[in-house]
Amino acid sequence: GTGSNILSALQDLFWLLKSKVEKQLQIISVLQWVLTFLIMGIACTLILMYILCTDCWAIAALYLAWLVFDWNTPKKGGRRSQWVRNWAIWRYFRDYFPIRLVKTHNLLTTRNYIFGYHPHGIMGLGAFCNFSTEATGVSQKFPGIRPYLATLAGNFRMPILRDYLMSGGICPVNRDSIDYILSKNGHGNAIIIVVGGAAESLNCTPGKNSVTLKNRKGFVKLALQHGADLVPVYSFGENEVYKQVIFEEGSWGRWVQKKFQKHIGFAPCIFHGRGLFSSTTWGLLPYSKPITTVVGEPITIPKIDNPSQKDVDFYHSIYVDSLIKLFDKYKSKFGLPETEVLEVN
Repeated sequence: GTGSNILSALQDLFWLLKSKVEKQLQIISVLQWVLTFLIMGIACTLILMYILCTDCWAIAALYLAWLVFDWNTPKKGGRRSQWVRNWAIWRYFRDYFPIRLVKTHNLLTTRNYIFGYHPHGIMGLGAFCNFSTEATGVSQKFPGIRPYLATLAGNFRMPILRDYLMSGGICPVNRDSIDYILSKNGHGNAIIIVVGGAAESLNCTPGKNSVTLKNRKGFVKLALQHGADLVPVYSFGENEVYKQVIFEEGSWGRWVQKKFQKHIGFAPCIFHGRGLFSSTTWGLLPYSKPITTVVGEPITIPKIDNPSQKDVDFYHSIYVDSLIKLFDKYKSKFGLPETEVLEVN
């Protein structure tokens, strides 16, 4: 009677408290990544400069000496840490949205791959969670495949941030790094390139499924030169987690964004998510909308040392068709109407 009622009430209370604690941990895990994405590089640089002016200058000097010695490591596959990739914080990160990785085909460990990730979104949250951590089980879903998420090379010039990124298997999206991974690092490597890049991020907004791809052919040429198979990847929900002010072509705002993109490599976006303490206020936290990343069927690519433009165009067209088919096949399963069309720009 009374005893069982009290026990039941205590169990309900414990479940409620546990649920609230897990939600707070999810928020903290996402917040730390957002702050890492936005300010960690600059903050660590300023802190290092400050330490050089204090009695602890020797610590900063030793790190700078190490930085010089270790400068080319990002170009040679980096320095991934399975311990970091398996941190519990990434599981809370995954569950905040939640984020899910869907496998459609097996990948041979005797081949290398270039994954084309679409769309970019504001921060590429699905790309990070799925391929730079083990939160969604990428190593279990694709045994023997080592994923390398490629991002701006400028991030690897930032102290501390570079080491943090490398620990997750993130590498610079430049020719030297990609050539090394695909030609001097054995087989079973998969480089994830967010093909649309900064240009695509300028057009991402909730309810819009569009990719910047028509004139993005460099990744196809790389695949041909290395004989690496191409794999289309589409992340449903990536554009839903932030709201952005979209500047029209020809406006002063778009002009400023394109100048940044051309000279610095990234385009500043004016965006917002939810607040830290309330989902009804504006803030830097993304909205907790589901992100489902679908890895499509690999496209077998021959090795051609000097591919012609005709070769590049041919396999690029096959890739575009495969991406559209992937989108059309899974769109209704992840909340989109059958009438939804993927816009390829």
